[in-house]
Amino acid sequence: MFEIVEKEYFSPKVVRLEVEAPMIAKSRRAGHFVIVRLGDKGERIPLTIADADVRRGTITLVVQAVGFSTREICALEVGDSFTDVVGPLGHATHIEKYGTVICAGGGVGVAPMLPIIKAMKEAGNKVISILAARNKDLIILQDQVAEYSDEVVIMTDDGSAGTKGLVTNGIETVINREKVNMVVTIGPAVMMKFVSLLTKKYEIPTVCSLNTIMVDGTGMCGACRVTVGGKTKFVCVDGPEFDAHEVDFDQMLSRMRAYDAPKNQ
Repeated sequence: MFEIVEKEYFSPKVVRLEVEAPMIAKSRRAGHFVIVRLGDKGERIPLTIADADVRRGTITLVVQAVGFSTREICALEVGDSFTDVVGPLGHATHIEKYGTVICAGGGVGVAPMLPIIKAMKEAGNKVISILAARNKDLIILQDQVAEYSDEVVIMTDDGSAGTKGLVTNGIETVINREKVNMVVTIGPAVMMKFVSLLTKKYEIPTVCSLNTIMVDGTGMCGACRVTVGGKTKFVCVDGPEFDAHEVDFDQMLSRMRAYDAPKNQ
């Protein structure tokens, strides 16, 4: 159970894993996530479900090696297994026909964005996908995104692919040329903060998917708490998606830095 049946490297530190999990594959919807564990004493890692194949009974996870546990996961090979895969967790993305939808993904945030792009397109929306990263080597799933998008815009910090600039530059270019009815953004917290500030200026409804520190995934530990609209919410049970204009990103960013190594004085 939870055996890895396919593995693909998007970059030296970003890996796509197809994992055997038939019950999760059958019930998952766009926006849902799982918590995985490797070993009886392993750390619980939340990962958004990037895709699912009900026929094969598999789910797709995209993992970036940033710490000890994620490096261990990225080192797994076909035939290896997770000890636990729990889910689907969280609330699924609300999908309806809005009109023109911008789906803005940063780095590995493109992976959880893919099923949302697909669902938004199937609901009859015009979907403009904006993929952003520091450089061309960190742009992932471009072909898969293009399959379900009316337009794909690539933004890189260094200009090595697409247009040089930030994701907000790409979003504003689209806003200035046509009416946008909804924006969905997934990526680093600081990126989502500035996307939110931009779309609030233009009064465009915006949904973000938060990636806070998470432990149990049931709302019991409180590690993932955030302030949304002045109220305390738990990303694992109330989210992971929220009205971006209501999220206190500064507080969230401060809490996410709690485990950073202290800087040298």
